[in-house]
Amino acid sequence: MQVNTQKIETLVHELLREIGEDPQREGLVKTPERVAAALAFLTSGYRTDPQKLVNGAVFTQETNSMVIVKNIEVYSLCEHHMLPFFGRCHIGYIPSGRVFGVSKLARLVDMYARRLQLQERLTEQISREVMDSIDARGVGVMIEARHLCMMMRGVEKQNSVMITSSVLGTFREYPATREEFLALIGNRVT
Repeated sequence: MQVNTQKIETLVHELLREIGEDPQREGLVKTPERVAAALAFLTSGYRTDPQKLVNGAVFTQETNSMVIVKNIEVYSLCEHHMLPFFGRCHIGYIPSGRVFGVSKLARLVDMYARRLQLQERLTEQISREVMDSIDARGVGVMIEARHLCMMMRGVEKQNSVMITSSVLGTFREYPATREEFLALIGNRVT
């Protein structure tokens, strides 16, 4: 499904009027067009197929070792206020004979982040996709993010950070595996 950017432009034009602005003012003339393009990009995850995204970048590799990619930047929009939240995502998994091309994990994060989201759902979607795509033995995903809806408005707490995690398979079943993941990403629970 394509985004109807023309319709979004019309709606943004009307929104500008409703908040008391002049859409014909020099600085705002092209704003509806820019907002439509930005929203198309920031919600492109709805129009991305995870199987096509991975696109054969799964490789046979016999290993029982944990694979971790940490500090993947995350930028998303909260579904409650459509304001950004941003932070870092850490992914760990134990393969079952197949591993990801390393950049595909970052692309999966981006795909799910480019939707209107709850951080909790985003964390779960990423872990489930990693687990299902390679039939991993276990997966751990942690996201640490700052939410502008909490920083700019509402309670206005600029230093707050939300942390969510999702653990599946061996990461859920074996505390030592979970502890190893947390230690390797630098968030040891004591």
